Amino acid sequence: MNSSCPDETDAVARRYARREQAAQARAAASAGPDRYSLLQPDVWQTVQERQRAMLRLLAAQGWHDLSSRRLVEVGCGAGGNLLEFLRLGFLPEHLTGLELLPERHTQARRLLPDGVTLRLGDAMQAGLAPASVDLVFQSTVFSSLLDDDFQQRLAEVMWGWVRPGGALLWYDFAFDNPRNPDVRGVPLARVRALFPQARLQARRVTLAPPIARRVCRWHPALYTLCNALPLLRTHRLVWLGKPA
Repeated sequence: MNSSCPDETDAVARRYARREQAAQARAAASAGPDRYSLLQPDVWQTVQERQRAMLRLLAAQGWHDLSSRRLVEVGCGAGGNLLEFLRLGFLPEHLTGLELLPERHTQARRLLPDGVTLRLGDAMQAGLAPASVDLVFQSTVFSSLLDDDFQQRLAEVMWGWVRPGGALLWYDFAFDNPRNPDVRGVPLARVRALFPQARLQARRVTLAPPIARRVCRWHPALYTLCNALPLLRTHRLVWLGKPA
């Protein structure tokens, strides 16, 4: 998110604001539980599946002790992912969250320990030192960036933060969402183009949310059954390793 491209930065903020308004409108109209609450069976199935996949990736790299690893999340939102990383073994003082939206930054500050560093504003102006981070994480940020040049600049900045032997961990939509014009899927070929020097490992994850919501109303175990079909998975988890 570069100050040389304020239009796209502002557009991202507007897209997220529209999503938040739409979510609030759905909740008010239904008078039911929050669609994204962890109390919903489809949501906890999705989160736990992603956690298991991430743990397998970390273990495959030999990252068994995370207490010395430094991690930065771009687009940390209200802090839920950083909270997960704390539970995995990262220390608060080794975690940094970058967030564009003030209200989400405030929510994250309330949720997370004081030791976690949170920075509000443009990620490309974060001032992080080159090669200073073991792991850079992004979750559904790039699918919200509709300008190719903007994507490329952000990718280059993020890659610059990763030390040799470190990695960028990517979780994002693999396909377009026909119901949401504010996002677009990021094909694996595009991920490769954004990070041409990376050693890439990828897997499809996350049962399509509309299917997950429907089948979990019948029984949560149906999530695992349906998710056994790779064609029904909408996201991609990618490990982008930087050669040592």
